[in-house]
Amino acid sequence: MESVTSKGKNPTAEDAMWSGIRADVAVQVEREPILASFLHATILNHPTLESALSFHLANKLDSPVAQALLIREVIDEALEADASIGAAARADLSAVEQRDSACHSLYEPFLYFKGFHALQAWRVAHWLWQQQRRSLALFLQHRISVVFGVDIHPAAQLGQGILLDHATGIVIGETAVVEDNVSLMQSVTLGGTGKESGDRHPKVRCGVLIGAGSKILGNIEIGRCSQIASGSVVLKPVPEKALVAGVPAKVIGEASCDQPALSMNQCALSQVDQLR
Repeated sequence: MESVTSKGKNPTAEDAMWSGIRADVAVQVEREPILASFLHATILNHPTLESALSFHLANKLDSPVAQALLIREVIDEALEADASIGAAARADLSAVEQRDSACHSLYEPFLYFKGFHALQAWRVAHWLWQQQRRSLALFLQHRISVVFGVDIHPAAQLGQGILLDHATGIVIGETAVVEDNVSLMQSVTLGGTGKESGDRHPKVRCGVLIGAGSKILGNIEIGRCSQIASGSVVLKPVPEKALVAGVPAKVIGEASCDQPALSMNQCALSQVDQLR
């Protein structure tokens, strides 16, 4: 199945993004000569973002069973066959730059942020799943989990402009849907409620912000631009633009703004106090 939304490529914008990353990295080569070899190998030696991405991910996912050269061939195949993967990577990079206060340049998440790496590697696994190459897709899922601490089933459906902030401990199940412009903090679970089969995982609509440690369980809809407070356990559908909190979670008010996933405003504690 295609990603939740598929947007056309904009070559001019894409070239500008990659040119900007290369220019910033060239400055870092001058500032930190000890990193020069690494920065040339990962960024400056590559004419396109896609080429650099396949090189970088392959080296991170390298294993004795499937070495980096073989993994890179698979990533290159996916990137060449499906242009939306590269477009989604750019949207995800922009999401990190715009929403993560720890990000000061696009090269930083590209090189160092494992949430971005896990998401792009998942996109390749998802492509493999669509091509019925399911053993290899599951192998990549396993490597992503081991290397990045993020477990996303390759059959899940994820859109673009997604931020996995910190990312450690994020789990997204087989039939989950995460639409565009969603932000998830660390230790979030989009899971099932037991041993049921079939369509059993959450459907997270556009613009949702999910706080750290939240667990959303079952085939329930999380409405557009809603906000899940940190540590919540969500077992029932959430309306659009609602703020939910608690164990089990309940609606305690409206989301902190019109676009909580973009603002990253997690200061809902004053409203959470109403539960005490």
